[in-house]
Amino acid sequence: MTELPETPSQTAGPFVHIGLTPGAARTGLLDLGTAIAAEGVPGTRIRIAGTILDGTGTPLRDALVEAWHADAQGRYPPDAADGFRGWGRAACDPESGEWVFDTIKPGAVGDQAPHVALWIVARGINQGLHTRLYFEDEDNSSDPVLNLIEQPVRRDSLIARRTDEAYRLTIRLQGDGETVFFDP
Repeated sequence: MTELPETPSQTAGPFVHIGLTPGAARTGLLDLGTAIAAEGVPGTRIRIAGTILDGTGTPLRDALVEAWHADAQGRYPPDAADGFRGWGRAACDPESGEWVFDTIKPGAVGDQAPHVALWIVARGINQGLHTRLYFEDEDNSSDPVLNLIEQPVRRDSLIARRTDEAYRLTIRLQGDGETVFFDP
C-alpha cells in the first residue's frame, strides 16, 4: 500500500461542526451544548445571542462560537457554584446565522467588568478568533482589557445590547464597525 502525505493544515473547513458540534451536523452524537449554567445555579438567568457578519455584512451560517465566563460571584470552575460549567459551544443557525447561549450573568473577576470570552471558528478563518462580550448595563469604564483598546469608539464593538429576549452582540469580521479581536 502506498503511503500518502499528510494534507496541509489551512482553515477549519466545511466540516467543523461534525467534530465540534455534532448535534448541529445531525450526527446523532451528543453535543457539549449551549447551557452553561444548570437550573438552580445562583445568579440572574440570561441569554446571550448574536450573529457573525463577514466583510459584506452577510451572516456566517457555518461558524462555531465557544463562550467562557465566570459564575455570578466571579469564580471559574472548579471553584464556581455547583452546576456551573463555565463554558459552552454553539453552532450558528444554518438559516439565520444566529448563535445563542443560556446561562447566568457573570460577576466581575478581580478588576475586570463582568464579561464573556468568545472564540470563533469558521470556514476561511485560519486561526480561531478571540474576543469578548461586555454588558451595556454594567460599569465597564475601568475594565483593564477594554482600556487597552486604543480608540475608545472601537470598545463599543464588544458591548452587548439588552433586548427583551437577550443580550445581543453582532460580531463583524471586517469593515465598518469591525469587532476588536485579541491575540491568543
